Amino acid sequence: MPLAVYILGLSVFALGTSEFMLSGLLEHIAADMDVSIPQAGLLISAFAIGMVVGAPLLAVATLRLPRKTTLIALITVFGLGQIAGALAPNYGILFASRVVSALACAGFWAVGAAVAIAMVPPGSRARAMAVMIGGLSIANVLGVPAGAFLGEHLGWRSAFWAVGAASAIALVGVVTRIPRIPLPETKPRLRHELTIYRDRQVLLSIVVTALAAGGVFCAFSYLAPLLTDVSGLDEGWVSGVLALFGIGALVGTTIGGRVADAHLFGVLLTGITASTVFLLALALFAATPAATVTLAFLLGVSAFYTAPALNARMFNVAGAAPTLAGATTTAAFNLGNTGGPWLGGTVIDADLGYASPAWAGAAMTLLALAAAALSLRLTRTAPSKVVIGAQGAPAETPTTAGR
Repeated sequence: MPLAVYILGLSVFALGTSEFMLSGLLEHIAADMDVSIPQAGLLISAFAIGMVVGAPLLAVATLRLPRKTTLIALITVFGLGQIAGALAPNYGILFASRVVSALACAGFWAVGAAVAIAMVPPGSRARAMAVMIGGLSIANVLGVPAGAFLGEHLGWRSAFWAVGAASAIALVGVVTRIPRIPLPETKPRLRHELTIYRDRQVLLSIVVTALAAGGVFCAFSYLAPLLTDVSGLDEGWVSGVLALFGIGALVGTTIGGRVADAHLFGVLLTGITASTVFLLALALFAATPAATVTLAFLLGVSAFYTAPALNARMFNVAGAAPTLAGATTTAAFNLGNTGGPWLGGTVIDADLGYASPAWAGAAMTLLALAAAALSLRLTRTAPSKVVIGAQGAPAETPTTAGR
């Protein structure tokens, strides 16, 4: 892997910490802002909505801009968004700061993924994405539990200040280590890149990614109250269990990144099946502390085991439009991260208890599994045909990438 790919992974550490650290801060924010826990959970959805909207929007807006300059601008805006969140005097301003931060985060993910993919051969795409996703996994191992620890001892605002500092470090890395990527001789044409959305395999990839991510984070977003109110663990356990989820995520990313290039659909089907089983077990055994702690680790493994394959699959079926492919994957993941916490909050508000998001999440991953099986069947019988030609024009060339 080129050094620049690892720098992108380091930057993703800051982005991922901000995106997921609220799982350990919900109760503190809810108390400070005088809102309910489901309302505080909407801050997670707000970030995800910003990612869904921001990824394609900023991918389009920056399509013809220098890649390095774009990355520098986006990580700077993201850092400023963290400072705004730390200083937010009320829920409305905190909500807005999350959306702004998410827009910048989405743009960075989309452009950064395209840069990473461009620097490696096609057979190493999943491994390159695993490095970037590894930054997200480390964020779950270190950043999210550290945020929960800071929230418990120094107040939730200190976690935002810490992410702002991490963003500044990432900015230095991008400025000094990311090479200047020359723009293509033929300028990308948006109208032609948009033809990827005529491909049913691209649409299926969006569905699989959104449902697989949404199912896991439907439960994960409310893991803290599940641990304290259902499993009966002390609040001090929350940061440790979140770290355990992150360790599982790192293990899953490492294994999935090494296997997915050769066995993409095998990874997708086994990983999503495992997530479904673990979510059902979490719903059934949430009152048993040992089971809950173990399942938090296993969910981290299964969710992030599939992540490199989900990213690589999108670049395989839409790789001739790399910026939009990266943006579409980012949007799909965060469409799930929007719908999952919303659905989890909805079933909690219906007085179904803090274990109910695990049931709802299992239903989402079952649908993801069905969509992945359909995609595999279509790949075997009718390969994707929407490919952008070398000069940006549509070409009817079949592709069997990702079989």
